[in-house]
Amino acid sequence: MKILAIGGSGGMGRFAVKALQDLETIEQIVVADLNADSAQGFANEMNDKVSAMPLDVSDALALQQAMNGMDVVMNTCGPFFRFGVPILQASINTGCHYFDICDDWEPTLEMLALDQAAKDAGVCATVGLGASPGVTNLLAQIAMQELDSVNTVYTGWNLGPAKPEEASSQSGTNAAMVHAIEQMTGRVSVFRSGDFEMVRPLAPVSVHYPGLPSFTGSIFGHPEAITFPTNYPELQESLNLAHGGGIDSWQLKGIMRLVDWRLISKARAAELLTWFEKNTDVGAEDNALDPRPVMYGLAMGAKNGRPASVGVSLKSPPTQETEADDISMGAITGIPLACGIKFLAEGQLHKPGVLSPESGHIEPKAFLSEVLIQLGKVVNFSSTAFDDHIEIARSW
Repeated sequence: MKILAIGGSGGMGRFAVKALQDLETIEQIVVADLNADSAQGFANEMNDKVSAMPLDVSDALALQQAMNGMDVVMNTCGPFFRFGVPILQASINTGCHYFDICDDWEPTLEMLALDQAAKDAGVCATVGLGASPGVTNLLAQIAMQELDSVNTVYTGWNLGPAKPEEASSQSGTNAAMVHAIEQMTGRVSVFRSGDFEMVRPLAPVSVHYPGLPSFTGSIFGHPEAITFPTNYPELQESLNLAHGGGIDSWQLKGIMRLVDWRLISKARAAELLTWFEKNTDVGAEDNALDPRPVMYGLAMGAKNGRPASVGVSLKSPPTQETEADDISMGAITGIPLACGIKFLAEGQLHKPGVLSPESGHIEPKAFLSEVLIQLGKVVNFSSTAFDDHIEIARSW
């Protein structure tokens, strides 16, 4: 199997490339990046399956030519509200299977609308197979499977550890920061009372997680909120929430309001937010013992005729000096992406169309077990067993 890794030398993509290069089912990986020197330098660090090429994804002809002869496009090129749709469309046009880590809800809707085109082309496309979305979707899917019926799904995560990777092909403002500004300003889509609605991001939501004191999450624009009701029409509410990292601080909310009032640009806001992260002590809250889950899926509904809820999360470290602290955002995002391609190469994923992670084509426990195995090669886990890292909390 031959892979075109668009943005493969970036902070997220390099973890996926590293995880894939030693698989027997992978014949070739071409790292394609606008920063040709970075792509080549990274490829030189990998084994002889990995090569590099310069690629400007805004050049439609060059993009399609780069895909010729490839089997899979692995897209980690952000921001996805600019590049997600055209790269997926080019993949369908060339008959390449497709995986990405798209974390913007607007292009996710547009990409899901290409489902029939992908089916007609026999293309298997999974969008948003990273940390959030990705791992969060599968945690929530496991939670849903525990209940007889489900009316509400929350996905959530701690914003504090979500820092851009130092090693990256990017220069200037990080794409992850641009994404954050995009999803914390204006209006974002959520699903409430059985319908989609546009709301102001960062609005507080009370989270009643089984076994924990109630805590407050903030609405964050993300694909999970819109893909779950698309796949599970019985749902009445679907939200993506974030906590920690100063998300409820007046400084961060003030910067976002300046954007909404058109007093500063989104680019300027990204610069201010980067400075804010580096020069304020928002990490103090996250360094304290915090019972809130690091990353979770929460399902609410009924079990045996009674109201019930289930939360499934990555286990929170009991102290700040544990192996879990060594898992970077690049690893927890890039490695699930690599596992998706591994499952495709092994025949475990084969359904054509454009699908989100919780669509049913991925068995969540088997997939997360593989993610833990691959993470264990990056972080020296004492165990990679599912039960040692995934915690299921039930209300009954």
